Amino acid sequence: MSWLEAVVLGLLQGLTEFLPISSSAHLRIVPAFLGWEDPGAAFTAVTQIGTELAVLIYFRHDIGRILAGFWHGLWSASARDTEEWRLAWYVGLGTIPIGLLGFTFRDVITDDVRRNLPLIAGALIVLGLLLAVAERVGRQRRPIEGLRLRDAVLLGLAQAAALVPGVSRSGGTITAGLFLGLTREAATRFSFLLAIPAVVLSGLFTLPDVVSGTGPGPLQTAVATVIAFVVGYATIAWLLRYVVGHSFLPFVVYRVVLGTVVLALVGAGLIE
Repeated sequence: MSWLEAVVLGLLQGLTEFLPISSSAHLRIVPAFLGWEDPGAAFTAVTQIGTELAVLIYFRHDIGRILAGFWHGLWSASARDTEEWRLAWYVGLGTIPIGLLGFTFRDVITDDVRRNLPLIAGALIVLGLLLAVAERVGRQRRPIEGLRLRDAVLLGLAQAAALVPGVSRSGGTITAGLFLGLTREAATRFSFLLAIPAVVLSGLFTLPDVVSGTGPGPLQTAVATVIAFVVGYATIAWLLRYVVGHSFLPFVVYRVVLGTVVLALVGAGLIE
């Protein structure tokens, strides 16, 4: 991997990780468009650690309150009535589906499957259309404080759908959140919090592939990860402001158009 590729892919990771358009899809599609070698799933997983570090820092106060609430709840029955105690459990429970399914189907979800362009394009289109429906029918009245146990389980299952390449972890959870009646901001915030354990563990699990030399290379991956962190932090701040007064429909249009273009180019034999 060249240094130009590392910079471009780091920018892509930072820009697309938190938007409901699938970062892994873009890290596969853009190199195919430019004639670059596919960076591979290990590169994607490790650079995601950079964007998740951005989440940890951006939401450090929220995370601190949640962890403190969970700790106090272990020793005090009265502390178990707090929102922080419930959110800690909801994030933990919501992480179980993607962990179990990812481990169970680890031999099925191979690199060939994860990097399959027609599959990625189809997922971009289907999830985009689902997001459009969720925008239209979701009541969008419930704040994040209104989350319940059932919501956490369903949002966790939605996050697990991101095991299908092109779905998007944030896209799946935000879509489910809107269907459940959450506001756009609540769905987006919980999506960020829910992604932290899954993405960090995934990146750490695949880190040896990069260090061992089977990935694009540790130095290029490190540079891309740092860039992804900086750009990801800015993207979080922008998106949380955006969703207060705007819909996700521009992302719907983008997903459908991009998926259609990829299918057309693959069908015409212009990209592999």
